[in-house]
Amino acid sequence: MDNYIFIRVVGKGSYGEVNLVKHKTDRKQYVIKKLNLITSSKRERRSAEQEAQLLSRLRHPNIVMYRESWEGEDCQLYIVMGFCEGGDLYHRLKQQKGELLPERQVVEWFVQIAMALQYLHERNILHRDLKTQNIFLTKTNIIKVGDLGIARVLENQNDMASTLIGTPYYMSPELLSNKPYNHKVNCPPALTLSSFICKCL
Repeated sequence: MDNYIFIRVVGKGSYGEVNLVKHKTDRKQYVIKKLNLITSSKRERRSAEQEAQLLSRLRHPNIVMYRESWEGEDCQLYIVMGFCEGGDLYHRLKQQKGELLPERQVVEWFVQIAMALQYLHERNILHRDLKTQNIFLTKTNIIKVGDLGIARVLENQNDMASTLIGTPYYMSPELLSNKPYNHKVNCPPALTLSSFICKCL
């Protein structure tokens, strides 16, 4: 943490907390996700470590940017990511309070989500928890898909996964039916997102 200046806490939960910071050298703002390795469960640790590992390999304008991660002497895992000033899509839509979103904006968001998913699928990565709470916005309304903690990397395009995991409301029929699945399971959530966004039209 020596390279960062703490600004404020932006999120807190059972996993730990997320802090907004500024880098001392480049003066840019980032978020640092902190996970207590002593009090967290094995699943939470595995999820955080996987997210850091996956993000470090990804470079796409519509996926949350990874800067660095490390395990501190205080037994905390730190993951530094790009700061999305616009918050998540869930709260952005709630702020509308019945006010209509421009159709062009909805189309732009949907295309950006699709481009991020295509990038992940080309690398045999299943997000498995695509929902409005895991899709973020920059101050210029650019989409950033994040939270890859329960993502799954397949061996190849013909490989299948079988674990029932994710958020029920956004799950695909294959998951709910306990059937093996591949990257196509991200299509129903994407359609759910589009229909949710279109409620604001």
